[in-house]
Amino acid sequence: MSGTIVLDESAVTDDAIGTYPDQKTIEQRLESGFFLLDKGAGPTSHQVAAWVRDMLGLPRLGHGGTLDPFATGVLPLMSGKAMRLTKQILEQNKTYIAVFQFKNEISGEDLEEVMHKLTGRIYNVPPEISAVRVQVRTRKIHDFSLLDQHENRIVARIRCEAGTYIRTMARDMGLLLDQPVELKELRREDSGSFSLDDCVQLHEIADAVWLWKECNEGEALLRMLHPTEKLLAGLPRIIVKDSAVAALAHGAPLLRPGLVSIPDDLTPGQNVLVTSIKGEAVCFVKVNCDSETITTMEKGEIARPSAVLMNDDVYPRRW
Repeated sequence: MSGTIVLDESAVTDDAIGTYPDQKTIEQRLESGFFLLDKGAGPTSHQVAAWVRDMLGLPRLGHGGTLDPFATGVLPLMSGKAMRLTKQILEQNKTYIAVFQFKNEISGEDLEEVMHKLTGRIYNVPPEISAVRVQVRTRKIHDFSLLDQHENRIVARIRCEAGTYIRTMARDMGLLLDQPVELKELRREDSGSFSLDDCVQLHEIADAVWLWKECNEGEALLRMLHPTEKLLAGLPRIIVKDSAVAALAHGAPLLRPGLVSIPDDLTPGQNVLVTSIKGEAVCFVKVNCDSETITTMEKGEIARPSAVLMNDDVYPRRW
């Protein structure tokens, strides 16, 4: 686990500018924030994102990690600049609860053997009905465990690398057992660090939006519309001074005098989150030198922004 190198212990932030993430308003969170939805069965991921988008009157609202119409569970919905983080969300590990139905009853021994074969690094070709190009690829299955079995139906938990197709695993089980296997139900239990316990239902979002718009009561919506920073919790980060925030928000390079602290294990080419002293997400940067080199520098360029997350009018220009 990496540590932190503090480069300027005297650095402070001006509370008159910027906002601590947990103090952001609804409007600020709509500019860059997200919901954690427990998607129900029936609609597509695109449909539920469109419904929430229209409720809020937003031009766009994205989702992180498509669930088939019949599938349920954790589905992040990102608004504003948080949509730039879709790639990070899509790359996170997922956990599913799946119900598989076999044409014939199978023994516990045969079932254990086939589940073992489908654990670890496996081929996982997208099914023909998927929206992505069908091609040979591999995915890591971290855990494939049996939760319950009744006659020719089982309930299993699958913890896997992002982009794993559970329908493909059902097909492969059938090939290994020489009988048809059908995926009957699928529920996403968690996505990255977020679980079903963190999620809300679609009708709860609708109620919260109505209270905000019609009654000027935003407390419920604030509880379920999270600031972008919560998506990025746990990532290694570079913390910068107030004076550097505006420059980065305008796309300028990160210079050594603007640093407050850095991770102690930076490597050249690494993509790292940059935050203000208040904890606001400013941008992602691609660093051009390692941590040890940075500590010996007094001036010079450290990194360049690869994705800007903060509006350029939040912090005043100081150059």
